[in-house]
Amino acid sequence: MSETTEQSEPQADVNPYQGFKFLRDHAPVTQLEADGPWQVARHADVHAILRDHETYSSEVSIRPPEERGAPSMLFSDPPVHHRLRRLVSVAFKPSQIAKQEQQIRQRCGDLLDAMPKDTELDLVQALAAPLPVMVIAEMLGVEDGDMATFKAWSDEIFSNIGEILFGTPSPESERAAEEMNAYFLQRINDIRRAPKDHLLGQLVETETEDGKLDDEELLSFCRLLLIAGNETTTGLITASARIFHEEPQTLGQLKEQPELAGSFVEEALRFYSPFSATVRRTSKDVEIAGQRIGAGELVVPLIASANRDERVFEAADTFRIDRNPNQHLGLGFGIHVCLGAHLARLEGKIVVEQMAQRYNSVSLANPQTATVGDLGGPKVLPIIVA
Repeated sequence: MSETTEQSEPQADVNPYQGFKFLRDHAPVTQLEADGPWQVARHADVHAILRDHETYSSEVSIRPPEERGAPSMLFSDPPVHHRLRRLVSVAFKPSQIAKQEQQIRQRCGDLLDAMPKDTELDLVQALAAPLPVMVIAEMLGVEDGDMATFKAWSDEIFSNIGEILFGTPSPESERAAEEMNAYFLQRINDIRRAPKDHLLGQLVETETEDGKLDDEELLSFCRLLLIAGNETTTGLITASARIFHEEPQTLGQLKEQPELAGSFVEEALRFYSPFSATVRRTSKDVEIAGQRIGAGELVVPLIASANRDERVFEAADTFRIDRNPNQHLGLGFGIHVCLGAHLARLEGKIVVEQMAQRYNSVSLANPQTATVGDLGGPKVLPIIVA
């Protein structure tokens, strides 16, 4: 689950990574338009922004406070952020995630069993979307039959995150949010009558210094966990398939050396970052790479660009399955580092291990139409496995 959210990318003719390289070399800090946000392209500067939450605030929304509802961990600063994160972080500790490994392996195996060989299929619908949604939904006590509906809500809300923060949300995203809120409110009320032993049940019962969480705070957690909790892993799985197509030797390497799965995942997070960028607002006047930026302005750290910076990564445009060290920022950094990093890594590792065991090739059916840098990865990715 990523405490990141995508914003604009530089315009490139075909490959956005060519545009990123131009920015790093010639315009490391640029304003998108008059009075628009500033995009930052180099690794050192992106890293510094993500690390310094006091100077670069996550409270970026310009919507009136009364329209925002309860604060979200994604878009809050300490002490609010620390309080919210502390409440859910116990569920995402490595020891807790490790307990789910066998169930995730079983889920992944079942989904792969249902994927036909030598036939075009949509990887997103078959595996990349349902696997992480299943895992997060179980933590929230969601029934299996509601998975597809949840994914639809998630896509609708997350794909409109820019409008939700800085403009007017679309009627579709507002309706999706209302439906999701109503669904979870019903479950919250059910739990209050009959406590449950899952994450949502624990949150309902949790006592904080301010008393128990109210409905709006609980709904905020549900939205965060369900939406942000599946997009990172979905993007990681689709990126892995793309790499199997573009670098077919990697599938064979994993078949021969399954222990490379962990470093494959780290390199996939670097090479095709699930989120190309995030957004911050300056709390004071700053200078980045010689460019002065005033207080209160939006800054867009280009994570995908930082992860291809030749100043940090040797042969940055080459996928190296055993790259070490690998200081990528694909899961963020600082206090907003991806809450579900351990979970995303585990799910990604299991997927590439099992695909390598089963298949001799994974090919994109329409590589010329596949895009890079989409929010959480592409919404459709036709592939053929053999």
